[in-house]
Order: sequence, then C-alpha cells, then structure tokens
Amino acid sequence: QVQLLESGGGLVQAGGSLRLSCAASGRTFSSYLLGWFRQAPGKEREFVAGISWIGGSTDYADSVKGRFTISRDNAKNTVYLQMNSLKPEDTAVYYCAATRGLVTTRDPRLYNYWGQGTQVTVSS
Repeated sequence: QVQLLESGGGLVQAGGSLRLSCAASGRTFSSYLLGWFRQAPGKEREFVAGISWIGGSTDYADSVKGRFTISRDNAKNTVYLQMNSLKPEDTAVYYCAATRGLVTTRDPRLYNYWGQGTQVTVSS
C-alpha cells in the first residue's frame, strides 16, 4: 500500500516562497509518476506539476511555470514542490498523488494514491 504524506504548507505573503514535501512509502517508486495537485474552495482539483520517478521528466501547469519547481530525492523517497513568487490565487489545499507510469499525466483520475493535503494560503 502506497502512503503519501505532505508537509510544508502555511501562510505566506504574496511574493514569498514555500517548499512542500511529499514523503512516499510502501513500495519502490522507480516506475511511478508523482504529481502535485491543488484545490481551492468551490473549484475543481487541478494539476500543478508532475515528475516521473525514474527519468525525472517534469511537467507544469501554465499558471505556475517559471515560479514552481518539482524535484525528487530518490534516497529519501520524497518529492518536493518549491513555490516562489506566490500569488493570492495560489491559495489552495495542495495534494501529492502517485500512479504507475513513465510519462507524466495531468489527469487526476489516473492517479491511484493521494495524500491528505496541506493548506497553502497566500495573503495579498
């Protein structure tokens, strides 16, 4: 059973930075994709960034490209989301998700495992 545990959320002013972590456990992730999604109140869950565990290829939503960076630490089985130049519209609950695959996907329906989420609030 895959378990994902997010941390690092919080309250930050616009223009600030946060780094989210997702600690993964339960199996070997060499053939997995890890993704970050977010959901704001009243909105659907949306893709933020994704990374393939074995090759490290990445994908970003247009809204965060150039501001957010996804990375992984194989030794720690941890995926990070470095968020810079944060905007009030980045406010949401951020979720880490995992699924088997080699090519990143933006469709949340294709992810089998989800963390509990961590709140990110950006004040103006």
